[in-house]
Amino acid sequence: MLQLCVNIDHVATLRQARYRDRKNGEPDPVAAAQICLDAGAHGITAHLREDRRHIIDADIPELRRVVRRRFNFEIGNVPEIVEIALRVKPDIVCLVPERREEVTTEGGLDVIANLNSLMETRRRMNEAGIEVSLFIGPDLAQVDAAEAVGAQFIELHTGPYAHAFHSKQERTAEIERLVVASRHAHACGLRVNAGHGLTIENVPLLHLVPHLQELNIGHSIISRAVTTGLEVAVRQMLEVMDGYLG
Repeated sequence: MLQLCVNIDHVATLRQARYRDRKNGEPDPVAAAQICLDAGAHGITAHLREDRRHIIDADIPELRRVVRRRFNFEIGNVPEIVEIALRVKPDIVCLVPERREEVTTEGGLDVIANLNSLMETRRRMNEAGIEVSLFIGPDLAQVDAAEAVGAQFIELHTGPYAHAFHSKQERTAEIERLVVASRHAHACGLRVNAGHGLTIENVPLLHLVPHLQELNIGHSIISRAVTTGLEVAVRQMLEVMDGYLG
């Protein structure tokens, strides 16, 4: 069964737009996480950025308390945030690239260029009982590097696929890249998640990609929730994920 982790970062983005220096502004990302879980989501994803542009430190232990399913903590591989993750003990940490000037995560990790530092963080997380995922593009060399790091998961960056979706030729090429990368990762013993830019329109075609365990989806669900409500938006996404055969 293909599982859904809802990224609640953009609930916090909306809160921070008005309540930048206050913990108890609205909307509350922790309350939103509970609604998503009650609607059938299998887990919650949150990204604590260095600049704290959406999720803030105070959110993380509250999310850890509320999320009794799978809590996926996205972080950059920087010492301060790594230490927070080790204290909070999420179920899984997804290591992502992070640049201050980007609006959202724009590309996959260069695992090859950061092999030693990623290996050390992976070791510390695993020793604390935390699984590790690496957010990478569908590139076979990066998959091999993720295996060398010792990660348990990769998360395939689906942004290029999402951007190419309305061009049949381009989306076909991007789907093929995802298929090849997922098969290779599976053969290497890595478990495979995917995320970035996914919507109820483009998720059904991802059923062609084998071995996926989990989709991490945020912006589309939170955006639809403005008009449909969060519970309905989560249920609609689960509907288009239903029937995945892996």
